[in-house]
Amino acid sequence: MNPLEHELKYPLGDTLPEAGAAIQVAPGIRWIRMPLPFALDHINLWLLRDRFEGRDGWTIVDCGIARDEVKALWEQVFATQLDGLPVVRVIVTHMHPDHIGLAHWLTEKWGVPLQMSATDFLTAHLFVEGQAISGGERMAAHFARNGMTDPASLDGVRARTRYYPQLVPQVPAQFNRIMDRDVLRIGGHEWHAIAGYGHAPEHISLYCKELNIVISGDMVLPRISTNVSVTDIDPESNPLQLYLDSLGGYAHVPADALVLPSHGRPFVGIHTRIAQQHAHHADHLARVKQACTGQAASAYDIVPVLFKRKLDLHQMTFALGEAIAHLHMLYYQGVVAREIGADDIVRYRVPG
Repeated sequence: MNPLEHELKYPLGDTLPEAGAAIQVAPGIRWIRMPLPFALDHINLWLLRDRFEGRDGWTIVDCGIARDEVKALWEQVFATQLDGLPVVRVIVTHMHPDHIGLAHWLTEKWGVPLQMSATDFLTAHLFVEGQAISGGERMAAHFARNGMTDPASLDGVRARTRYYPQLVPQVPAQFNRIMDRDVLRIGGHEWHAIAGYGHAPEHISLYCKELNIVISGDMVLPRISTNVSVTDIDPESNPLQLYLDSLGGYAHVPADALVLPSHGRPFVGIHTRIAQQHAHHADHLARVKQACTGQAASAYDIVPVLFKRKLDLHQMTFALGEAIAHLHMLYYQGVVAREIGADDIVRYRVPG
């Protein structure tokens, strides 16, 4: 446990759900944990006891990636953890593969609707249909413009044309839209939608005042910092500012609320964790500014300033996107100026 985690409380301690099983975290709320084939090796999914359109059953929040082993674990859950009741709807917090990957399979299997934000639903379709991809020639050009010059790395990025569709082979054709401040009635309780930006196009968290629980998705995580990246499809964006501003949407959540995050363990201390995130990014911004003082630096130059460990290509794509996000925030604040060199690489410098 890192020092910042000691400032949070973990009501369940080190207890984790076993594969294909669930743990009750509150009356009518069960925690499932599914594997991921990355350094971040798991995602938390949630079962909410519900009565929807006249049917008793369970609402699923987030889905896991489309892998046979994940489907098999879901089948174990269906056989042993639902008390003989059906799934009645699927809610997805956002369009990243670990959250939406099996949404089509789950909604088809149970004949139930998908609920999520419109922006993320439509963006997921673009990625699945090849209109936007987490790799390929355009992403390689984006990274080259921001300082990645190693031919092997760029070739690796070019080769990642099927990254998203491999994890999300299909998205439901229809959905029911969730918007900021919408109220969803789940299991006799009111759950209030909180929209967040920067990590995903339009991330939806859910807060229940009566139960004093917030399903935070990826917006507030207990152990790791939420990835905030500038991508090739929105190359001039300022997602870090959007993310930090979005954290204000949790101001009304009580300090003693139980937070159910997508990664890590359920915890208490949401405002402590949000303050830690602000401090974390303030420190990173200060380090980036220092690195751009007296010399111009590309985003690729900034990666080792922010990330000290060795990174594989998958991790580098996130790290470089995040480095660009920090530089863009400083650029839009007027702290650094931007210049394009004769080599067509974008670099940033503190004026003066």
